[in-house]
Amino acid sequence: MEIKVIVAAHKKYQMPKDELYLPLQVGSALHDSIGYARDNDGDNISDKNPNFCELTGLYWAWKNLDADAVGLVHYRRHFGKNRSLLLDKKTAEKLLKQYTAILPKKRNYYIENLYSHYAHTLEAEPLDTAGIIIKELYPKYYPEFEKLHRRTSAHMFNMMIMQKEQFDEYCDWLFSILFELEKRVSTDGMDAFHARFFGRVSELLLDIWINTNHISYTEYPFVYMEKVNKFKKAAAFLKAKFFKTKYDKSF
Repeated sequence: MEIKVIVAAHKKYQMPKDELYLPLQVGSALHDSIGYARDNDGDNISDKNPNFCELTGLYWAWKNLDADAVGLVHYRRHFGKNRSLLLDKKTAEKLLKQYTAILPKKRNYYIENLYSHYAHTLEAEPLDTAGIIIKELYPKYYPEFEKLHRRTSAHMFNMMIMQKEQFDEYCDWLFSILFELEKRVSTDGMDAFHARFFGRVSELLLDIWINTNHISYTEYPFVYMEKVNKFKKAAAFLKAKFFKTKYDKSF
C-alpha cells in the first residue's frame, strides 16, 4: 500500500525519516523555498495560506498526490506515542487494512460543548455561517452540525490519514463549504490571527463528515514536538469563558 502523509510546515524543522512522510512547505507561493515540496506546484491554493493555514497543504495533497491513502500532520504535531516513536508506514498500512481512516485521539472539552468553546474563544460568525451553508448545500449533514451544541469532544487539528477514495470525497465536500464561506464572511478588518478562521472551522467539520458517512476509523495518539505551556492555555481559556476575552494567539 502506498501511503503519503504530508507534514505541513512553513519553516525548516526536524522531519520524520520514515518513508510515510512528505515534508511540504505550505504558503510557498508567498515565500522563498525552504527545500521541501511546495504547495504552489500543480493545482493549488497556496496563496490562501494566511487564512487557510495547513488547509492549503491538504488541498495540494488532494489535487496532486496519487497514492492508496493520503494524510496530513503538522511539523510540530504528529501521530505518535511519544516524540521518538512516531507513526510509521508499517503500522499505518496495518491500520488502513482494517479501517478507512486514522484519526488523532479525541480532544475533550470537559466544561463546555464544542460550539460554546469556539464562540467563547473565537468569533462565532464564521462557524455559524458554515452551518447555514451546510444546511443549504448539504442538508443531510446538518443534524451532525447541530450536535456541536451538545458534543464535548472531537478529532481536532485537521489531522487524518484516509484511503484515497474517501479522502477525495471529504476534500471535495470540505472545500466546497470553505470556498462558499470565503464569499460570505469577509476577513477585512480582522487581525491575522482571527482571519485564519477557515482552518479552525474545518477542524469541527471533520467529525461531521465522518459521522454522517459512517466512516470506519481508528484513533491513534498524537504528540506535540515542542513543550506546550498548559498554564497559559488554561488561563486564556478561563478569561475567554468568564470575561469574554477572545484568544489573540495560538498556544
